[in-house]
Amino acid sequence: MTPEGQAFVTFCLGMLVLMGIGMNMALALVLTGAAMAWVLGFWDTQLLAQNLVGGIDSFPLLAVPFFILAGELMNSGGISQRIIRMAQAWVGHIRGGLGYVAIGAAVLMASMSGSALADTAALATILLPMMRQAGYPMATSAGLLASGGIIAPIIPPSMPFVIYGVTTNTSISALFTAGIVPGLIMGLGLIVAWKWVLRRIDLQPGTPLPLRERLRTTAKAFWALLMPIIIIGGMKSGVFTPTEAAVVAAFYALAVALLIHREMRLAELRGVLVRAAKTTAIVMFLCAGAQVASYMITLADLPGVLTGWLGPLVDNPRLLMTVMMLALVLIGTALDLTPTILIFAPVMLPIAVKAGIDPVYFGLMFVLNGAIGLITPPVGTVLNVVAGVGRLSLHQVVKGVNPFLVTYVLILALFVAFPQLVTAPVAWLR
Repeated sequence: MTPEGQAFVTFCLGMLVLMGIGMNMALALVLTGAAMAWVLGFWDTQLLAQNLVGGIDSFPLLAVPFFILAGELMNSGGISQRIIRMAQAWVGHIRGGLGYVAIGAAVLMASMSGSALADTAALATILLPMMRQAGYPMATSAGLLASGGIIAPIIPPSMPFVIYGVTTNTSISALFTAGIVPGLIMGLGLIVAWKWVLRRIDLQPGTPLPLRERLRTTAKAFWALLMPIIIIGGMKSGVFTPTEAAVVAAFYALAVALLIHREMRLAELRGVLVRAAKTTAIVMFLCAGAQVASYMITLADLPGVLTGWLGPLVDNPRLLMTVMMLALVLIGTALDLTPTILIFAPVMLPIAVKAGIDPVYFGLMFVLNGAIGLITPPVGTVLNVVAGVGRLSLHQVVKGVNPFLVTYVLILALFVAFPQLVTAPVAWLR
């Protein structure tokens, strides 16, 4: 076997064994990359250290800590709560209205933080107790909230798009633009799925609020609704880059929380910063570890190896896309979204480009597939968040998420069959 083949086997077996024994993903990537370096004859501790630093030494990656901080400030400063209250004022009285509130709030919050975990935690913390009190089945409610939370990686600003763009050298602005329409389609898909699920749930409609009360609640959410307009409008008009948009989002959320809503005191800011720093450290360590493995993957020419295997499919882009998405479905059940991007995006993108697939379209599909993995067992990070917040068993949440998971898989298949649903809006919005 050639050294490249040995490196490929080392990578696959190394990741399987290290993940199997429960090792931290970032550390597993570093050790696997080091083992590949030994097999390829490139063992050099200085080279490994340079790649570790190089994995996080990127200006666009500065967007990640600031978007994480913006999400924490939104949840602590009353922005998330006002969005949910506004949605409840307009559609909460409809039969199953709290479900529609969850979907609407998920779409609006996705346009602010870009973090599936932050949005899901906020939605579940506020809405699950309300749903329990109103007699909603907890398994289905938790499944809906988890499904709504994964819209965040698709609608801009999206942290996974930032990581994907940095990893594959794809335009982050173009990825943000590509996510708008698919994100809205995901929201519509959830509405249809929730309406179908409601047929088997005995719920009574509520009493609608007076128009004056609805308008008053909407006015209270004004500063929250202004946030996505500033972020997306600023990027679209060229006032600031996606990285700078993250800084604007964080400072805007801070100003609203401290000076306008006044629901957060300066003493609480330390806790917000600590939580954001911990999450940032996890993501950045993953990026550093992935750079080590990615560098060795490049040296071993694993993209070339895969291109050889998939050679017959290169002439059929739609079939190739289907095969790749099926592979990512399996990968998504075992890996979280960020590791999936860091490990497999640099390997798969060259094959997609060779087949004539638009890199921005492929990026959207890649992140969408990885986001679906967040609500797919056994890993299902978002499922665990909802289960923890709602004090439910993971089995209950998995059972409740199934109708919405099927909806997302159908949407994914729709985008594979009709890529124009993604590419046409991007061309028009550019």
